[in-house]
Amino acid sequence: MASLVPCPHCGARPKEEFTIKGAVLARPAPGADAQSWVDYVYLRENPRGLYEEYWHHTSGCRRWLVITRDTGTHEIEASRDASLAKATDTRP
Repeated sequence: MASLVPCPHCGARPKEEFTIKGAVLARPAPGADAQSWVDYVYLRENPRGLYEEYWHHTSGCRRWLVITRDTGTHEIEASRDASLAKATDTRP
């Protein structure tokens, strides 16, 4: 049985309709030093627990979503439209 992702626009849909695009992280300020940008672009924590990710509903409404997913169990806790979501740094 396929896992279902709760799309706020289409309802529960199979995960195969979505493309995971990456972690929701706060961008450094435009004038930030080079190390801050290197950390943002290349270095990632791999936390166990709840984590926010950008997902694209590629085979559905084609909207960008922010999915809150438990990285240990892969259970989805919440989803919301990315245009309504403010990026927050979810790293510990």
